[in-house]
Amino acid sequence: MKLLPAIDLIGGQAVRLEEGRRDRVTVFHDRPVELVAELARGGADRLHVVDLDGAFAGAPQQQELIRQIVAASPIPVEVGGGIRDRAAIDGVLELGAQYVVLGTAAVRSPALVEEACRAHPGRVIVAVDARDGVVAVDGWTASGGVTAVELGQRAASWGCAALLYTDVSRDGLHVGPNIEMTAQLTRAVSCEVIASGGVGSLDDLVRLRDAGIAAVVVGRAIYDKRFTVDEAAEVAHARA
Repeated sequence: MKLLPAIDLIGGQAVRLEEGRRDRVTVFHDRPVELVAELARGGADRLHVVDLDGAFAGAPQQQELIRQIVAASPIPVEVGGGIRDRAAIDGVLELGAQYVVLGTAAVRSPALVEEACRAHPGRVIVAVDARDGVVAVDGWTASGGVTAVELGQRAASWGCAALLYTDVSRDGLHVGPNIEMTAQLTRAVSCEVIASGGVGSLDDLVRLRDAGIAAVVVGRAIYDKRFTVDEAAEVAHARA
């Protein structure tokens, strides 16, 4: 299983939100670029970077900081947050990101995302952010009116590189990932599924790995020092 430490950005700082709510934010680092070497050195497979300001604004807000993070990273970087038109998609990839993550656009502008999958084969990840099985959009503030499985199957048919499944109700809370739903989505599609939201212990990683999940995003648990990147990588990379 691949390990993807998260760097979530608000106002130039590395933060974590609880349940995606901006009023429940914790700042973990004032200079996010300094986190890159530490995370990569610990055995991470790639970095998961989210422009949360962009997610709430509906357009990228921190391109220069993301450019610096990408330039500093010896491992691939995937970038999401407020990327909702072709210029923004191309712009993220031009910054050097290996993957672009599209969420709201997959619901609001499916033709755009399908076109992006074809224009950038193997580089578009579709975020399936769900609460009670229903997709949430616009920075997780509104319902997308489609189930996680329905959106995942559509995105897989477009040729996306992977799905990023986040259970919004668990994100940043250390309550454990939604393994059942992540596994259900994995069975329903032909592409890889990346688990996200709720990981709080090494045992959570063991259970995801043993369930056959391809990759996992880990954020707050690392910054809260519940385990190190080295420890997480050892578990994630072990055979089930």
